[in-house]
Order: sequence, then structure tokens, then C-alpha cells
Amino acid sequence: MPHLCVMNTVSQKQLTSVCVYCGSSFGSDPAHEAAATRLGQIIAEAGIRLVYGGGSVGLMGTVANAALESGGEVTGIIPHFLEKREVMLESLEDLVITKDMHERKHLMFQRSDAFIALPGGIGTLEEAVEMMTWAQLGQHKKPVALANINGFWSPLLELLDHMRAQGYIRPDTEVPYLVAKKVDDILPMLRHAVAGNVIDEASALAKVTEL
Repeated sequence: MPHLCVMNTVSQKQLTSVCVYCGSSFGSDPAHEAAATRLGQIIAEAGIRLVYGGGSVGLMGTVANAALESGGEVTGIIPHFLEKREVMLESLEDLVITKDMHERKHLMFQRSDAFIALPGGIGTLEEAVEMMTWAQLGQHKKPVALANINGFWSPLLELLDHMRAQGYIRPDTEVPYLVAKKVDDILPMLRHAVAGNVIDEASALAKVTEL
């Protein structure tokens, strides 16, 4: 049976910064790059600070450059050992170099009001699932949104449903997340959640069978 998850929220708060997790490559679907470009633009146009991994390649560089070109504020956070591999975006005014991945992820969490996962690889998956896990354990109430562009995250959503069916995710240990099929739907969903409003499940959250 399709499952809908409602993200716990922080009451009466404004969305001022958002962390975007995404691939350091472009993948095989051109829609992913287009989505990264559009997301960077709308984040900047909304006056929201983009927090991301600090690289200049792949979808990571695309979303950052799109935000910068649209006049947005961008914070890049990258560990020292990835400066060359992810080609650090040195033009950023707010660029933080950390000693390791743990510090990077902690700072990205601290500086963000919400999280968005665009398509990406194992690192993107790990970062998004970690934020979902922390929320499940009651460590934060910041919304996590999966940008399910062309069904990219549908296999993960199916796996989560399988975990529920097998009894590993129970009603008292639900995993909170939002799902958006279109980039333009993401910020309204996050704003709604951050402000402490009740999400309209019929319109804002996707059923697995619809993805």
C-alpha cells in the first residue's frame, strides 16, 4: 500500500538557507542537469542561501553556478582531500575547507534550515538518508525533500516501503521526508514544512505508485 510521510517541522520559522545534496557528475539523463540549473535559480530568486558541497563539477557545480549567476548567496563546504577531486569552486566568497567528511556534513547540517537531494551517487544517497535518520531519531525537525526527477528516487521509496512491510520501519519510528517530482514544487513544500504548517498530503507528497 502506498505510504505518505509527513515531515516534522520547526514551528514559526522562516526558510533562509537550504542544503542541496547532488552528484559530482552529470549522470545520463539531461533532465538532471536542467533540474540542478533550475533549482539554483529559484533558490537565488527566493533570497535563500544555498549550502552545498563546494565543488565546481557535475550537478554540484551546476546548482552553485546557477545560484551565483542569479545573484544568490552560496556557501560551499568541502573537505581538504576533495579540493582537487571535486574541483573546489574557488570563486565563492563563502568557502569553508574542513579537515574531513564528518566536519563537512556537520557544518552543512548546522548552516541549513532544510535539505534537498537531487539525483546523485552513493555519497548523495548517504547524506540524504543520514538526515532522514537523524530526524527519525528526533535529533532535528528540518525537512528533507527528495527531488524525484524522472523517477530517480523511486527505487529508494520502494525500498522504504519494503522496510515498512517487513516491520523495520514502524509507525512509531517513521522516516520523515517529502517527495517532489518537479523542481518548482520543492521550495513551497519546504517553506510550508519549516513554518510548521500541515502538509496537504494529496498534493505535496507523492505516492510510490505515482512516481
